Formats: sequence, structure tokens, C-alpha cells
Amino acid sequence: MGFKDTINKIFSSGTETKENHFDETLKTHYYKTTKDKVIKELEVMFGAKQGYEVASISEEHGEVIVRIKKGKKAFMVVTVIMVRPFRTAIDFSVSTDTIIFTDFGYSGKLIRELYKELDSRLPFVGTSLGDKLTKE
Repeated sequence: MGFKDTINKIFSSGTETKENHFDETLKTHYYKTTKDKVIKELEVMFGAKQGYEVASISEEHGEVIVRIKKGKKAFMVVTVIMVRPFRTAIDFSVSTDTIIFTDFGYSGKLIRELYKELDSRLPFVGTSLGDKLTKE
């Protein structure tokens, strides 16, 4: 993690996961399942959590939009992409509703907790596998 990454992490009110993230815990997670099953599982998972409201689900675009109304308020977009049969990628984008310049790491912590829960609910394959899957 470079100096610029450290500054961006400190002065941020949101966090996104991606394939080649500098933070290992915030890299795209891959699961051995279909996009439809992941979206249904996300709907069940968020429906069971107090303070979470599923605002919309677009199965066609592979997006689940969630509003967090308990504790720190936040807006989350979960992107689900089936990269090949039974290889589905999940990425999160969380924006915290705050009046100051930082959320003090809340959005990153939230994503880590959600990935941990998904890893126990779905057959986890690995992180940052995009290059490997496209070459196979």
C-alpha cells in the first residue's frame, strides 16, 4: 500500500472492492454458484438483518441496492457477475452518509463482514481470479 492509497483510505467516506485492490481483504470474491442463486442469497441475507433495506434488485444487470438505516447510514450497491458457469464474482460499493470527510473505516469494515458472511453461506472459490478465469 503506497502513500496515496493510505491518504485515500483515511480521507474517504466510502469503499469499493475490485479485482486488483491494494487491500487483500477488499479484492473481488468468487463463488461456485450461479448469479441467480447469489442474488436470492443476498436478498435473504439482507432481509434478515435489522436496519438493512433492499431498495431494488436488478437480476438483468446483476445489481442489488441496499440502504442501511441502523447505526451509520449508508448506501450499498452489490454487483454480481457470472464470469463463467458456476463462477460468480461479487463486488461491493459502500458510501457512508456522513457530514465529515471520513467514515473512519466503517465502509471497509462493513464489506469485510459481509464477505465473511457470504463465504460461510456460499461455496467460496477465491479472490481476484479474473485473470485466471479468462485464460482458462
